Amino acid sequence: MKRIAIILIVLSMMIIACGKKEVANSEVTEVLFWQAMGGPLGDALAELVQAFNDTHPNIQVKSVNMGNYTALSQKLMASFQTGNQPDVAQAYEAWIANMLEGDVIVPIEEFIDNDPDFGDEDMADIYPVFINSNTMKGKIVSFPFNKSVRVQYYNKDILFKNDMDENKPPKTWEEFRSYCKKLTQDTDGDGKIDQYGTTIKISAWQFENLLLQAGGKIMNEDNTKPMFNSKEGVQALEFFTNILNKDETGYLSPGYDGQKDFTAQKVAFYEDSSVSMAFMLRTGINFNMGISAIPIKKTKKNIISGTNVVIFKNEEDKKKEQAAWEFVKWFTNTEQTARWSELTYYMPVRKSAMKVEALKNRIVNNPEIASVYDQLNYATFEPQISEWFETRKYLEEHVIEKVVRGMLSPEQALDNAAEMIKKKIAKREN
Repeated sequence: MKRIAIILIVLSMMIIACGKKEVANSEVTEVLFWQAMGGPLGDALAELVQAFNDTHPNIQVKSVNMGNYTALSQKLMASFQTGNQPDVAQAYEAWIANMLEGDVIVPIEEFIDNDPDFGDEDMADIYPVFINSNTMKGKIVSFPFNKSVRVQYYNKDILFKNDMDENKPPKTWEEFRSYCKKLTQDTDGDGKIDQYGTTIKISAWQFENLLLQAGGKIMNEDNTKPMFNSKEGVQALEFFTNILNKDETGYLSPGYDGQKDFTAQKVAFYEDSSVSMAFMLRTGINFNMGISAIPIKKTKKNIISGTNVVIFKNEEDKKKEQAAWEFVKWFTNTEQTARWSELTYYMPVRKSAMKVEALKNRIVNNPEIASVYDQLNYATFEPQISEWFETRKYLEEHVIEKVVRGMLSPEQALDNAAEMIKKKIAKREN
């Protein structure tokens, strides 16, 4: 009888425990987050998501990697058709414009207006470019997430060996061409060039930066008319062609080949995203490397890249919307945005992040990197229209590629691109 009594007591306790567990689980709001972060970026994101989940027992973020941005875009579009979209997701401005038209997202401004813990000081702390790039139709509709700037990586050892100041990389287009000419060399005397000044990856992003630095514009103020087919656009394309075809101090490299050649010390300079640093550090660098702002011409204007996050409407469970906002707000606070930047070399969302010890030490140890973060003070963003996403690809494949290979003149290639986007805009408006 005693044994039966003990068994009954144990069973009762198990039933009570299970009941309590079910109640506890019912109080947890799960947030489904679709993202496209891989490699060291994915590892960093996983660390931060886990930290959020550990400190927010009533909210659990389930982070699902979609592989890449193309797959993410396709799966998001498909989810809208079926009504099975996630709670929060990464998204480019061009995608967000469509989401806004489709009325599938909750403008972030609605959460901000109703959050007593997010006030004017918070808004003033966020870099203006991030507020502006997430504002559409007069409202903040999304929030900055993984934002990067283009940077100039350089080999300090190569500069030092050639009696050049390793702590003073080129700051202008003209200086850059001059440096590349000096550092393109036949180092082993076999009659063949084995060290180039630079290597270039065909990039619409780089073209956009060069265009703005020359004093040009991408589109007019209301994004209804292309402005890149201008003399400044021609100058931007000539930057590529002069290095590749006139000076012969650089060469084209697709994909990640340029990054690999830089780490193999085949080139002195390599321009790419600030985030490339995270990948290069993982593969290993056995020389003194510098990182600085990209060289400029007339202005310091530059284009930020990377995605924002959007929160999707959920009429059946408003708690999910609020929980998603709690995650976004936490991820972009001073401590977390500084940690995100420390791990990935993405740009911090807040100015106050630059006072966090890790980022302060980064600048102390590499003073020239201060110019990278300073680019945020002169940054702008791509046109917030869906047509621009396709135009970027056209610029790479039918403008930059064909011009540097001598298949089209800069003027003709740019005019072709301008006509293409004009037709797309006209089709949407009609």
